[in-house]
Amino acid sequence: MSTATIRFCGTVRLLLGCLLWIAILGTLKAQHDAYEKPPIDYLNAEVHDAVAVLSAKIQSGEVKLVHEGSFGYLKSLLKELDVPVSSQTLVFSKTSLQLQRISPRRPRSLYFNDEVYVGFCQQGEVLELAATDARQGAIFYTLDQSQDGAVKIVRDQGVCLSCHASGRTQNVPGYLIRSVATDAGGQPKLGSRTYTTDHTSDFLHRWGGWYVSGKHGSMRHMGNKIFGKESEESDLDEGANLTDLSDRFRVESYLSPHSDLVALMVLEHQSQMHNAIAAANYETRQALFQSYQMNEMLGRPEGHVSESAQRRIASAADRVLKYLLMCDEFQLTDSVSGPTEFAKEFTSRGKKDSKGRSLREFDLKTRLFKYPCSYLIESPAFDGLPPEVRRLVVQRLIAILEGRDDSMIHPQMTAELRRDTLEILQGIKPEFFVASLDGN
Repeated sequence: MSTATIRFCGTVRLLLGCLLWIAILGTLKAQHDAYEKPPIDYLNAEVHDAVAVLSAKIQSGEVKLVHEGSFGYLKSLLKELDVPVSSQTLVFSKTSLQLQRISPRRPRSLYFNDEVYVGFCQQGEVLELAATDARQGAIFYTLDQSQDGAVKIVRDQGVCLSCHASGRTQNVPGYLIRSVATDAGGQPKLGSRTYTTDHTSDFLHRWGGWYVSGKHGSMRHMGNKIFGKESEESDLDEGANLTDLSDRFRVESYLSPHSDLVALMVLEHQSQMHNAIAAANYETRQALFQSYQMNEMLGRPEGHVSESAQRRIASAADRVLKYLLMCDEFQLTDSVSGPTEFAKEFTSRGKKDSKGRSLREFDLKTRLFKYPCSYLIESPAFDGLPPEVRRLVVQRLIAILEGRDDSMIHPQMTAELRRDTLEILQGIKPEFFVASLDGN
């Protein structure tokens, strides 16, 4: 091949690459435009999530955060937001805001409860926060770790959305857990696959670039492993079934010496469940907004909902149901357990029915949870869904659990489990069986 031909081919590849990026950026811009304008107005709409509420209390002087040594405001912040230390998970891939602070020797720690996520880096300039607003979904913030000046939580104005608003987050501002083959410096390896993981993901593809402490028997994952020149998923035994991470980094530099396996599994499910709820919220509001605009143009009755809008809302309800019912969940082939009190503390936070049962009870032998309905059905985000989509979700959920609709019944959803889950819902969400079903 001549030099001229080689140069021509290289130029063509470069142009194609540029065109691909232009297409990708154009798609992202179109997605962002969709929720940065009415009816969503993501960047400007007032929010009432837990971090926003705490921020207001700090500004009024009602709450004062305490700065403590190398942890800065972390301990005080977790206490005010009611985020348990046992939820700590550790990620060492350079895949977040303060990537220069992250490495296998200095992993980033992440803490969470049902509504709030807090990220901490050793010697980091800020604490990274995200919280779920019942109407607007995932909202991102930072808190300066220095002691200079007044303590202030700052709401992100779009920077975080470059990673946290894409197909990986169901095309809304949201959360994601990524699994990547990571080298000794913490860099994701070029050319290796990247997985966005949730409860449906193969165990083998999870937690690349994360530390994982816990037992999982014969199953293998990508966690605890530094990938060399060959990044294929092989020789994963070295990172399996670890309960002591002290040979990997200075565990005393963190609030917990662990990155709990069960916490990681809950985090994977919760992040995409939140996204599914937010996506349904956005889609319903946009569908109705556009339908009402067409009503004015076509002279249709006020409040008329077009057939296309109804189809969009029904499709959004289906996606929520799929996540609620843990459809396509990866079936565990061995038992899993974590080394901390996370599982016990997580279970204790749930509402219980008259028989003491909760949607937060774990199975951990063949699947994550005992009952096939996500605990986030109790969340403000679910309750904050527009009634048009929430009503559809509840009606179909009850029909499925009663056996009148088998469209989302999977082999693990036995008749007994459906009955028990229905009884739990009757105990913890009785309004589902009254007002929600008659159109409110």
